[in-house]
Amino acid sequence: MKGKGLSLPVKMLIGFILGIIAGLIAPSCGFEASWFKPLGDLFIKLIRMVVVPLVLATIIAGAASVGDLSKLGRVAVKTLVYYFCTTAIAVTIGLFFANILDPGMGVDISTDGVKALSTKTPPKLIDVFLNIVPINPIEAMSRGNMLQIIFFAIMFGFSLSAVGEKAVTVKNFFNEMANVMIKLTNIVMVFAPYGVFGLIAFTVASHGASMLLPLMKVILVMYVACCVHVAICYLPLVRSCGITPSVFFKMLSAPMLISFTTCSSAAALSTNLLQVRKLGASKSISSFSIPLGNTINMDGTAVYMGVVAIFVAELYGIDLSFMQQIEVITIGVLASIGTVGVPGAGLIMSTMVFMQVGIPLEGIAIIAGIDRILDMARTSVNVMGDATGALIVTKWEKELSPVDPNRE
Repeated sequence: MKGKGLSLPVKMLIGFILGIIAGLIAPSCGFEASWFKPLGDLFIKLIRMVVVPLVLATIIAGAASVGDLSKLGRVAVKTLVYYFCTTAIAVTIGLFFANILDPGMGVDISTDGVKALSTKTPPKLIDVFLNIVPINPIEAMSRGNMLQIIFFAIMFGFSLSAVGEKAVTVKNFFNEMANVMIKLTNIVMVFAPYGVFGLIAFTVASHGASMLLPLMKVILVMYVACCVHVAICYLPLVRSCGITPSVFFKMLSAPMLISFTTCSSAAALSTNLLQVRKLGASKSISSFSIPLGNTINMDGTAVYMGVVAIFVAELYGIDLSFMQQIEVITIGVLASIGTVGVPGAGLIMSTMVFMQVGIPLEGIAIIAGIDRILDMARTSVNVMGDATGALIVTKWEKELSPVDPNRE
């Protein structure tokens, strides 16, 4: 009997391990880190190619399939409440562990002459909300402005649902378009093991172990805070859905590995969507909440903002007051909204937090050296948070199904 061959997560794990090995031996063999970069860049470009039509189609199909307009509004409110609450918990956990473990104390890194990566002034809060509404939806799609795309898709799906049977042809079109985009994304994911190899090999060859050692403490704090957030926030919610942690992690192994290795929640979007349905989330709710969460539910990024704010403040000898840390929580929640699901976005968004509480933006350049390592953790938490949200909202709507690994 012919075997099925290696699964995609196993292939990506092999690519991950080979990437580490290649990155470690490349400098001694005279290979430049840039030689690996095109493989990773190509994979990220392929993902970005499919993410806009995928999000557009799945959200329109999800919103339209809810049918009952009052239910659609109810699902949206419950989803947003979940996102805001878990994000606030996440940034609080990040601050708590950073205060307890003091990642910036005893770190001997010169801050003289360090220049910030970005000096752009973050937009005002009112502008952030006003800019969610697109003047031209087509332009928003061409620019990849995910918040504007999601706003238009929700409104379009809401209108489709309101029209009812008269728009059944359009509704069917977006349902089939969503299926086609998921299939296309799965085709793109065939290249994932090679992309993972290139991304990890480039990261390891560029930074190496020697550069990371002085900053291991902040990396440790970040990973501990992320694990605690998963343990006290997600796992109780998952258990309340009748799903054991072992089953939860096993079913999400593919999207978790994709997000960990690529540092892109967008890359894990379609796989996460499929696996959450197998865990029992309804198709309509998951098609609505997963793409939405991919853009505005950034718990890992919120943990990251809390940790790096304390870390950089300690590097510069700044003692953040209790009220300043409350500001970090508030701004961290707001800044995580619209943090695009591509590698490194959280690094730039942290400028909003730094500017609010008076932390030198030059500290971002220090964090940049280890940002890839931190990004792996925060992106994985982001993706897991989206999956948990789809499950818990489905449970609140009393539509949760038993776990079925064969469910499409």
